[in-house]
Amino acid sequence: MRVVSIVGARPQFVKLAPMDRAFKRLGIEHKIIHTGQHYDANMSDSFFKDLDISAPDVHLGVGSGTHGKQTGAMLSQMDTTFEDLEPDWVLVYGDTNSTIAGALSAVKLQIPLAHLEAGLRSYNRAMPEEHNRVLTDHAADLCLAPTQTAMECLAGEGLAQRSRLVGDVMVDVCWQTRDLVRQKNEPIPGLTADETFVLATIHRAENTDDPKRLDNIIKALAGLKLPVVLPAHPRLVAKTREYGIELGGGSLRIVDPLSYPQMVRAIDASTGVVTDSGGLQKEAFLLQTPCTTLRTETEWVETLVDGWNVLDPNLTQVADVAVREAPTSEQDAPYGKGDAAITAARALMESYSAS
Repeated sequence: MRVVSIVGARPQFVKLAPMDRAFKRLGIEHKIIHTGQHYDANMSDSFFKDLDISAPDVHLGVGSGTHGKQTGAMLSQMDTTFEDLEPDWVLVYGDTNSTIAGALSAVKLQIPLAHLEAGLRSYNRAMPEEHNRVLTDHAADLCLAPTQTAMECLAGEGLAQRSRLVGDVMVDVCWQTRDLVRQKNEPIPGLTADETFVLATIHRAENTDDPKRLDNIIKALAGLKLPVVLPAHPRLVAKTREYGIELGGGSLRIVDPLSYPQMVRAIDASTGVVTDSGGLQKEAFLLQTPCTTLRTETEWVETLVDGWNVLDPNLTQVADVAVREAPTSEQDAPYGKGDAAITAARALMESYSAS
């Protein structure tokens, strides 16, 4: 059996790592298509090295662009690539333009399609990611769901027969990386030794495309009472330059994008996380670090239980809740116990054998 994975953005590289290991363990032939959606070395190449992922077999090199242009550039190359690789399964990850492009191409060529991280819903139709994940789930032959909540969403949309609860592969890679970085205890960029700090990331369109909102977010972070380490996503850098907003000042410590091990180390060591990233919300939850999310909703509703994650779309609470005590209640394990990748790989094998 040959599985072809399609990835193109930081969160997908992280999810790819445990899947790549699981395929090797089970003797499944695995090929990787890198679309080039994230083309910055700090957002792409470093993840393959740091997470020991097999090198991509194909790199499409699409680079940046509008959603339509970027997705179209991927689609224009995908058909020929699939014809060359002859996959038994196409596996897409998450909710990016790479996800929907891979899904559309596989469906048109009648290649079995599996979606890892299926069933997530924000119910915010203004988010491009919401359209990507819904359309991909409905196109997929196999929906690999991370949580029971995701399974219920899929069932509600008539997809129960195609769905499997496998757990969340982020648990696999996050906990493995946590154990390694705790042993090394390396310094965190932007800080002197033993400083107490907040970690922040901002990159989503709803927070960066409105100059007034972006300015308010930067000022709110700069005004926090602890140092704020902000790894600057290329989108954030470009938008602050375009709008003439100073990226820095006050409590802000601007650093380059972090490698995945550095990010896990920073989350684990921080007093709190402020973000608009879905992946970072969940990583903070897994590492038991309080999170404040600058959005109106979250796909990861389990993180809201007991206040591990607090939504603050209007920036009315961030000054008070960004630095708060961690909840004292014991966490449940809604995302599984760290065996999601091998479970997902076996689900692909079983479905392939049954077809």
